[in-house]
Amino acid sequence: MAKRILVALDRTTAPDALIGLVSDAARGGGATVRLLHVAPPPDSIIDDDGHVLAYADQETARLETEGLDALRVVELHFTEADVDSVVRFGDPATEIVREAEEWTADLIAMPATCRPGVRSMLFGGVAEKVAWRAPMAVALVRPPA
Repeated sequence: MAKRILVALDRTTAPDALIGLVSDAARGGGATVRLLHVAPPPDSIIDDDGHVLAYADQETARLETEGLDALRVVELHFTEADVDSVVRFGDPATEIVREAEEWTADLIAMPATCRPGVRSMLFGGVAEKVAWRAPMAVALVRPPA
């Protein structure tokens, strides 16, 4: 049974099925859960006249706060499990695997979407890349249609 479960969430997929599964597993096995959101690396925001509206560090703080706020809502589903949240910046697949390795996760759980087409077969989505790269078990949960 996994004792450290990393749950990678994006802000485009409804996590209900995934969260229910991980919450039950964590409660039943006494696992610790870490919720992760990976945001794109921020740049400074500059208006049309070349004036800086927000520096990269300000954008980083804003994106981290937004990500943590969204994850804190998900944390409410884990009533009987030890849970924390973290936001990382960069390539999602790379950062998910890096966080799992640094946190010594036993399991990565994440939503998987099935997209038809040649592009997804050639390049793969984030979930598929994580499944191939991660040295630990990866549970891909497809959201209900």
